[in-house]
Formats: sequence, structure tokens, C-alpha cells
Amino acid sequence: IILVFIFINLKFNIENFQGNPDLKLAKVLLKTSIFNDKKCLSKSELKKKINNFKTFSRFDAVNFKTKLKFIANNSNNINKIKTLISSAVPLPVENIDTDQIIPARFLKATSKKNFGENLFRDWRFNKKNELNLDFVLNNKKYSGEILVAGSNFGCGSSREHAAWALKDYGFKVIISSFFADIFKMNALNNNILPIQVSDETLEIIFSKIYNEPDIKFEIDLPNQKLNFNNSSINFDVDQYKKTCLINGY
Repeated sequence: IILVFIFINLKFNIENFQGNPDLKLAKVLLKTSIFNDKKCLSKSELKKKINNFKTFSRFDAVNFKTKLKFIANNSNNINKIKTLISSAVPLPVENIDTDQIIPARFLKATSKKNFGENLFRDWRFNKKNELNLDFVLNNKKYSGEILVAGSNFGCGSSREHAAWALKDYGFKVIISSFFADIFKMNALNNNILPIQVSDETLEIIFSKIYNEPDIKFEIDLPNQKLNFNNSSINFDVDQYKKTCLINGY
């Protein structure tokens, strides 16, 4: 009932501003509404979107533009993965577990924000809390939105915080030759695309990065292809999750 009321209220107010030059923003708002993506959201995320709509469903002429821009700017565009072109960070370590990705002592927070600060905390910093310059994330030579890791990435406990930390740090894609099942699902649920390749392909990718740190990889999610240099690798992804990633749900 609440959802229907919000939708009617929102639709009524937008239709009353048909002559407003910001009608395009109104259309963007409807396209990014909870009614299009609620099936892909967790309960907490859906509740957050509902609260946003409760706050901004009553428009007035003076604040119409400001409120529409607020919601449009806070839409799901940031989570979309359709075509990504980026350099990559190499981490050729096998069996990286979730406690190494985000140590247990940092799991007290319930918000997803700022988890990236403690990603690989015990590897990025030494016991004196000083940067470990030998660790790849502290090496300015390597950067990008793609992490390339050794086999069996994300093993260990089922903590979703590991995916939160990777996402908050800025990684959108992780490439490995094998992922732990629960981590793989957690990654997809948090708009991270795990791409599984063969052991041979993984070694080639590591070699390419070390020889040319600025090499760009293209992730073509609609066609499920990983492209670099003159190579094109097909990868599998759950079709429902693919739709969610492409649309930023």
C-alpha cells in the first residue's frame, strides 16, 4: 500500500509539471525508481530507497529541480557494469581468504561505507601501522578497477564484508582461475563481476601486466568477453546477475 501511494503521489506531481524544462530529469527518476529494480535489491537497500522516495515524493514548484537532481544523482548508475576499460592490479597469491581480504576485527560496522580503508589491512600495513611499500596496492605502478588474483580467491568464512571492502576500495571486476562459491555470490550481489579464466589464461594476464603495467583490459559484459591486446576470452556469468550488473541494480 505504501509503495502504491508513493508511486501515485510521485507520478501525480511529475505529471503536474509537464511544461517544466526538467521533465527529462523526472523521466530519469521514474526509470531509476524502486519499481524497476526492487527484485534485485536486498531488504535493507529497498528500505533505503523507499525512505528516499518518502522524503522526496512531495514536490513543490520551487524545489522541484533540486529534488529531482538529488535523486537522479543518487541513482544506481555508479553500480552499472556494461563495458569497462581499465588497467589491473596483480595479486598472484593463491587461497586468499576473506579474513585476509578484510580482517575480522573490522567487521563491527554495519554500513558498507569505509570498508575499503581496511582492505588487505594486514598486508598493506606493517605491525607499526606503516605502509608496506612491497605490497601491490601500495605500488603506484599498478592501479585500476580490476583485481587479478590467484586461484581460490575468497575462500574461508562467508562474510559479505569482503565484497564490501573490495567494492568500497574501487574494484569492479576480479579475475581469477577459481572463486569460492559463497564469495562469488556475495561479489555479484554487491555489483562486483567475478571473471573465472583458465590457469593458463591467468598466467598470461599476470605476465602482460608485469611487462606493461598500464595495459588496458576491456570487459564486455553484454557479450561476456574479456579483451586485451589481440586476445578475446569468453567468460560465464549467471544471466540474472548479468542483468542486474548491466542495469546497476
